[in-house]
Amino acid sequence: MSTKIRRAVIPAAGIGSRLLPLTKATPKEMLPVGDKPVIEHTVRELVASGITDITIVVSGGKGLIQEHFRPNPTLVAQLRADGKAAYADGVEEVGELSRAGHITYLDQHGPYGNGTPVLNAARNLGDEPMLVLWPDDVFVAQVPRAQQLIRAYEATHCPVLALMPMDPADSSRYGVPVIKEDLGEGLLRIGGLVEKPKTEDAPSAYAAIGGYVVTPGIIAELQEQTKHWYEHRTGEVYLTDAINSYASTHAVYGQVIHGRWYDTGNPMAYLTAQFAAALADPEYGPHLRSLAESLGTPTPAG
Repeated sequence: MSTKIRRAVIPAAGIGSRLLPLTKATPKEMLPVGDKPVIEHTVRELVASGITDITIVVSGGKGLIQEHFRPNPTLVAQLRADGKAAYADGVEEVGELSRAGHITYLDQHGPYGNGTPVLNAARNLGDEPMLVLWPDDVFVAQVPRAQQLIRAYEATHCPVLALMPMDPADSSRYGVPVIKEDLGEGLLRIGGLVEKPKTEDAPSAYAAIGGYVVTPGIIAELQEQTKHWYEHRTGEVYLTDAINSYASTHAVYGQVIHGRWYDTGNPMAYLTAQFAAALADPEYGPHLRSLAESLGTPTPAG
């Protein structure tokens, strides 16, 4: 099996139901976090980690994603002619991401479930591993999450899941890994995942948080799931089910990610990510902290 990870898939076909009506016309992947749409954070993370082949799996109504990353030399030239060099540089840089990451788009086809876009993107994968990152996660880390996953794969040559410590009371929100061995430096051998267990049933204090290195063995499991779905037309095709099945007879690892994770998939999480990004901005952060303090101070009666 190849040891070089050069490909990644970003599943972006969901309708963003938990954020409706905000996502009725605007893809959830295009909602801003700081001064960038959330999917751009993911693309930048991949490009910074050396990925040179990014497939974004989309569905109808996602044209804004393609428009965002598409180079626009006419707009750049107009901005430069108007003396707006900084804006021109920004637009040009976003277009350059498409070239650096060799972004391609693929319509999702197949059964419902998050395993389907991974299988769609795995055509002609051969013996290569592939990264899978969701487009509604933002990681703030000195070493990008994708790079941390790549390093774990290079050390094991096996599938890898991104993990983070969790409050046991939150176990019902996540897939929780079964830990078989702690290899140090955050690398854990796992025997599978328990989906959304009760606190008392959680097999560990870690949560799987939506970053994966998948191998041809995982793709084969997804193919079997999909074949079963077409035979029986029941259930859904999930990546975690494929990982669980594979882990029953093969080595699978988890890498505890160093950094801060922001989910944007529901209103509270999205507002939290926005607030954190705004406070971290060197220009806007001080003003917003001052505003938050003033809003928290009761107005004297007069």
